[in-house]
Amino acid sequence: WIDDFAKAGASLYTFHIEATEEPLVIIDKIRKAGMKVGIAVKPKTPIDLIYPLADKIDMCLIMTVEPGFGGQKFMHDCMPKVMELRKRFPGLDIEVDGGLAPDTIEEAAKAGANVIVAGSSIFNSDDPKEVITHFRKVVNTEQGVNI
Repeated sequence: WIDDFAKAGASLYTFHIEATEEPLVIIDKIRKAGMKVGIAVKPKTPIDLIYPLADKIDMCLIMTVEPGFGGQKFMHDCMPKVMELRKRFPGLDIEVDGGLAPDTIEEAAKAGANVIVAGSSIFNSDDPKEVITHFRKVVNTEQGVNI
């Protein structure tokens, strides 16, 4: 799928670390296809698997729900992974996906997440624009970005 996504115009390709025994091969294929590299980590996967790869990727996606379907509850116990990555790799984009809502966004941003994925909390909102604006403001504030 890597080449198909590149041909379709994708600029970043994220794969689950759990889906391969050869992450360096996948990283190389993504780079050769002209895209940035992201690695996703499921909630129960130890974050130290990413450490030897962190200088070869552009983003790490910390799943805060089990992948597969929307509307799941945010798993607070995934935040130490975000904090550890931010501490060890301050320049790395850290994405959080799963259960993000107005009542969980601040925790994710304070932990160090600077890329946010949200579905249900936006699409089920009475005012999606307001939720997006709130998310952006919280993340930018925690990252020290003035807009």
